[in-house]
Order: sequence, then structure tokens, then C-alpha cells
Amino acid sequence: MYLSKFQEFKIYIVNFTDLARDALHIYAGLAVFFIVALIHKRQLKSTWAIITVICVAVGCELFDARDDLINHGYWRVGASMHDIINTCFWPVMIWLMARFRVWKG
Repeated sequence: MYLSKFQEFKIYIVNFTDLARDALHIYAGLAVFFIVALIHKRQLKSTWAIITVICVAVGCELFDARDDLINHGYWRVGASMHDIINTCFWPVMIWLMARFRVWKG
């Protein structure tokens, strides 16, 4: 079975943190969102922050798709969509709440 450097890195992170892959997707999405929001004048409503999260999620899944094609002969689209949703869900919720000022009434 072929393992790319990207897959080896992901396996290392899973083993190092002892967390489930789904949890790591959630944490990665939140980390990217908060880092970009911090860089962009500390704005949680920053469009750049949410676009970056979505681009990173899709980009990482394209690497996974490449490895799926090499190892399995087909792309596991359902697994990729699951990972993209896990990565983007909470950043999108936080962004929407900040964008539409949900907590300010």
C-alpha cells in the first residue's frame, strides 16, 4: 500500500495526539479559522478566514483523493465530503454568528 508523505504526516499526528480523525478535522478547521482571523485584525467575521478554511479543507481532500486513486482505484467521495463538513462546520457557524451579530440582539 502506497503512503504519501501527506498520509504519513496525518498518521503521525493521529498517533501523537491519540485523537480520532474526526476530532482532528474539527480542531484543524478551528485552528486555521482563528489564526487567519487573528492575523486579519482579530475579526471573526473576516471573509478571508472562512475562505481559507474552506480552501484548506478542499485542498487536503484533494491530496486524499489522489491517494485513494492510487491505493483503491477510485475516489471515496463520501469520506471526503464527511471530512470537509467536519473541518468547515464550526468555523462556518462562528463566522455566521459574527457576521450577523447573533449575540448582540
